[in-house]
Amino acid sequence: MGNEIELSDEIELGPSEAINPETVVGHVHLKVADLERSIRFYSDVLGFEVMLRMGDDAAFLGAGGYHHHIGLNTWESKDGSPPPAASTGLYHVAFRYPDRAALATAFRRLVELSIPLEGAADHGVSEALYLRDPDDNGVELYYDRPREVWPRESDGGLKMYTRRLDLEELRRG
Repeated sequence: MGNEIELSDEIELGPSEAINPETVVGHVHLKVADLERSIRFYSDVLGFEVMLRMGDDAAFLGAGGYHHHIGLNTWESKDGSPPPAASTGLYHVAFRYPDRAALATAFRRLVELSIPLEGAADHGVSEALYLRDPDDNGVELYYDRPREVWPRESDGGLKMYTRRLDLEELRRG
C-alpha cells in the first residue's frame, strides 16, 4: 500500500518544532465485532453516554456532553475476531479520571458488575486499573497525581515505576 516513510535516527526537533504542549488525545475509534455489545460495555460498564448512532454500523460515546471520546464501528469488522497475539495494533486505550475518588467509583462499579481486572498498578505519577473490552482491546482507567508530587530522579527527570496498587484502599475511596 505504500506507507514507506524512512525516518532518520538522528532527527532532533527544536523547541519551535515540538508538538504544542496543549495537544491532547481527543478520541479513540475502535473497530468492533458487535456494536450493541460494545455500546453496552462502554455505556453500562464504564458510564459513557451514547451521543450519536449511525444505524447498526457505528456509535459515538462521550462524557460530560462532549461529542465523543469513543467511536465504535463495524464497517470492516462485523462479526470479526480480535487480532492474534504477537501482532501490531492498539495496546490499550486509557481514560483519565479527574481524581482518585472518581477512579474509586469506577473500580467499585467494575466489582459490582463482576468485570475482571487484568492488572492494577501504582506508577508513581498515576494509579491505574487494566481490563479488556468485549473485543479484547486493552482498557486503562487511571488518574494522575498532581505534577508537584510526581517522583523525580536526582537530576529532575521523571522516575516512574510499577508497584502493586492497594485495591482495598482504592475501593474505600
